[in-house]
Amino acid sequence: MISLVLAMIWSRRGQAITLTLLACFAVAAAVASPAYLAAADRAIAVGQIATADTVERTLVVSTVQNDRDTEDGGIEFKDIGRSLIQLPGFAYTYAAEFAVIGIERSPLHADRVVFRQDVCEHVRMVTGRCAAVEGEVILGTATAARLDLVAGQSIIMRAARFSDDPGHPGYVPDGKAKKLLIAGTYAASRPADAYWGTHGYFTAVPGLGPGEPIFTTAGTLAVMDHGYTAKSVDGTAGPRALDPDRLGDLRAGLAGLDASREELGSAIDIRTQIPALLDRIDAGRAAAGLLVPVLAVPLVLLACFSIFLAAGYGTEGRRPELAVVALRGSRWWIRWWLAIGENVAAVVAGAAAGCVAGQLLVNAVSAARFPGAGGPESWGSLRYAPYAALAALVATVLAQRRQLISPVVDLLRRNAVSADDRRTLAAEALIVLLAIVATVQLVISDGSLTGVSLVAPAFLMLAVAVLAARLVLPIVNRFAARALARGHLGAALAAFQLSRRPGARRLLALLVATVAVAGYAACAFDVAARGRTVQADLGVGAHRVLDIGGSVFRSQLLTAVRTVDPDGRYAMAVVRMPNAGHNEPPGLAVDTTRLAAVANWPAGGPSADRLASRLRPAAAAPLLLTGPDLTVEATSAGLSPTKEFRLVVAVSSTTGRGDELVQLGKIRPGKARYQQRVGVCAQGCRVNGIKIVEATGTTGVAGRLVLNSIGPADPAFPVAEPGRWRMTEDGTVTGDPAGLRITLNAPAGLAGGTWISPADAPYPLPLAYAGAKPLADSITGAGGGPLPVEPVADLPAVPQLGRHATIVDLEWADRLATDAEIALNPQVWLSPDAPADIVDRFLAQGLTVVGDVRADRIGRQLDRQGAALSLWFYVLAGALAVLLGAGALVLAAAVDRARRVEDLSALRAQGLSRGRLTSATSWTYPVLIAIAAVVGLGTALVTWLATGWALPLAGLHPPDLPRPAWPGIGTMIGTTAVVFLFLVLVAAATGRDLRRRVARRETAAGR
Repeated sequence: MISLVLAMIWSRRGQAITLTLLACFAVAAAVASPAYLAAADRAIAVGQIATADTVERTLVVSTVQNDRDTEDGGIEFKDIGRSLIQLPGFAYTYAAEFAVIGIERSPLHADRVVFRQDVCEHVRMVTGRCAAVEGEVILGTATAARLDLVAGQSIIMRAARFSDDPGHPGYVPDGKAKKLLIAGTYAASRPADAYWGTHGYFTAVPGLGPGEPIFTTAGTLAVMDHGYTAKSVDGTAGPRALDPDRLGDLRAGLAGLDASREELGSAIDIRTQIPALLDRIDAGRAAAGLLVPVLAVPLVLLACFSIFLAAGYGTEGRRPELAVVALRGSRWWIRWWLAIGENVAAVVAGAAAGCVAGQLLVNAVSAARFPGAGGPESWGSLRYAPYAALAALVATVLAQRRQLISPVVDLLRRNAVSADDRRTLAAEALIVLLAIVATVQLVISDGSLTGVSLVAPAFLMLAVAVLAARLVLPIVNRFAARALARGHLGAALAAFQLSRRPGARRLLALLVATVAVAGYAACAFDVAARGRTVQADLGVGAHRVLDIGGSVFRSQLLTAVRTVDPDGRYAMAVVRMPNAGHNEPPGLAVDTTRLAAVANWPAGGPSADRLASRLRPAAAAPLLLTGPDLTVEATSAGLSPTKEFRLVVAVSSTTGRGDELVQLGKIRPGKARYQQRVGVCAQGCRVNGIKIVEATGTTGVAGRLVLNSIGPADPAFPVAEPGRWRMTEDGTVTGDPAGLRITLNAPAGLAGGTWISPADAPYPLPLAYAGAKPLADSITGAGGGPLPVEPVADLPAVPQLGRHATIVDLEWADRLATDAEIALNPQVWLSPDAPADIVDRFLAQGLTVVGDVRADRIGRQLDRQGAALSLWFYVLAGALAVLLGAGALVLAAAVDRARRVEDLSALRAQGLSRGRLTSATSWTYPVLIAIAAVVGLGTALVTWLATGWALPLAGLHPPDLPRPAWPGIGTMIGTTAVVFLFLVLVAAATGRDLRRRVARRETAAGR
């Protein structure tokens, strides 16, 4: 019996090879998904580690100790080594610092004396040499130049502490003087290097420029008299610590370090963002774990369907043989063996090859798509191979069940009994029911890809495919009848071959599913790729975003950016607006004069130019002061003598020196002169407002204050004109022969003060919003209080903040604020035209860049996250699906070939022309493929509409940005065209082979 089966295989070796290849592809598809998932897990970790920021790779353990209270004044602090030993693979750097005075000219500023381990290896000596022995220091080149200090010069320094005495604020001595030698001057070659940690050593000092520590030796630190000292151990994770295969050990070590915090003491501070990196890796792996099975399931179903179809087609071609075996009265097991043995042998051979082929295919894809991921090749996915092989065998046996149990009379029929029996209808109904249940469950669970929801795309594609096949073929049959009636014999023969051949409907359903799987993969890949572009561009906000550290005022940021980029070509100042609570969306304040030139702007709303014109209408000139000696002359009348009223003026430097609330003191009865020297106004100031506050907090405030003059003021601003001022509560402003009359009427009192501000900005403030229109007529202003706004534009999204946010003009928002507080999250957005030395230019303006985010780097990081990497499996799945469809097509053609050669040869003998023969052989399967391509494209889009929204294409917790929901038309048409052309080429090859066989038969017959 075995020899007979082998002889059968050899006689139909073409069909056997095709079925073997189909089984190989089917098992390879089942093995590929877990193998790819294992490879992607490692690639996700490697990619995230490679693109992690410095702060995500470092660990800082710090404390502040008073060295006078300890016997040992060294830099070690208690038990830190024992706690860090459980974190192997880190490179540790020890540091200590304290404040000193002696070389700065102003008591408001102090220097930092720093010992940092191995500092000489990380600075470039410009003059002299690095500090080597006790009593030597090195200075930064900018500091040395500003203070006229050179290498070889001696300086006297002492420890210092800050005194907040209102009369004499600043740094005061806190230790004995120490004579030090300047060994050399240095420049930090790579200030952003991980070695420097998160200490902000080179943060710019307002009014002084670049901040540069005074580096010294451990010996100097030990002998110099000082008190409170900041000490730290900075750990930088190396390749061993961040080994992708040992991330669990790293997380456990960090958890143990956190648990030992109590043992280390409450004064010890442990800071690290490594857990955030590990969380991002886990989130990426979780997203991949959801995305890969979504297309793996339909691919496996398609593989089983192709085996089912191929085995059924092959058995259909052997029906006469099976009838002869049945007529001879063979026993049932012999009949079964002869029926299934040929196909089973081919499937078993293909399954064995598919186990290895699937893993090798994934290894090749991983090497091409995940270069540098490294790691040993895992063959663990082969444990799924037996299940895949068993599924293929079951599909093979089920495909032949009809021939195994059919009576001889049915087997002897030239045309098989119609398959439209109750069992077929029940199977198709079950598929449709499963598709409906899974899709409904996906919707009800709000997109949770668990349980039956995970198979929703698979069964939906299969259901649409079988329904389409059932509906389309009757139409083809009617077309064939009409073509025959009109004398189009070639077209009629081709169409009848489709509509009346047993198994044609299943073949069409398979080809529809093939195109649908490839199309669905293209949908996911295209939507995800364009979504990552949106996240990188719109999510960052601009080509490059610089985070500014230190205490920076809004006016200071604006002035510095406009000084560096006076033409507004490549830099824009940006700050966050305060947020009063969850009911108020986040907001941005931007310099709208540069919005169109710098920002990455969303499509679908007003252009950046148009929005800028709406957010920045014309406004009156501000009240400017021309010198530092602020003088206010005012006449009070009617104010209660039992209450204490004070006068405060809010000013902003016009040259970037900052903001200040100037206390002018108690308001005196009658006409009085109030004067204060304001340092930030040395080169000019803008008056933001004048505040009258009642210190005792009593109710019932009434009276008048006539503002006679403000100086030294720009004469272009008419102080006495009431239309140039704004008072929104607790009184009114009117004209007066002596100046500006301020009439107070505050029944609830003036404990919080009332402001009289120059009307030099639009009020209410124009505002654009994304998402729901603000319900209130005000937002939290830049100064923290309520600010009336006027919505002027509806946006699809606000750059960096997303689809629920607001945006206003920064200069107008700053003019309407009177808080004199530092900016919230100050940033500078840059266009691609920004010069290479832009960071140095801002440093020269007193701005320190503490973060540098680039859209292209974020794009590369997103391309290496879990969602992006897992979608390359969709490309692999699409290719495997097309190969499965092509294999089934080849096998169907091979099975049909003998009968079709016989039929067409007979028709040729009866006068069928060669042209009609060519039409009958050339258009049969291409027409079927064309129908499948159109229906498959529609199936993919229907499935995407129903399930695509649930795929975590941007990760599990994506930012709220307007990502595309539909693939591009070009992508879908292109994908369908590629699949169509490939299958048509396969079909064309079978048609040519059929014509050659007919021609050979004619030659053999002597025609």
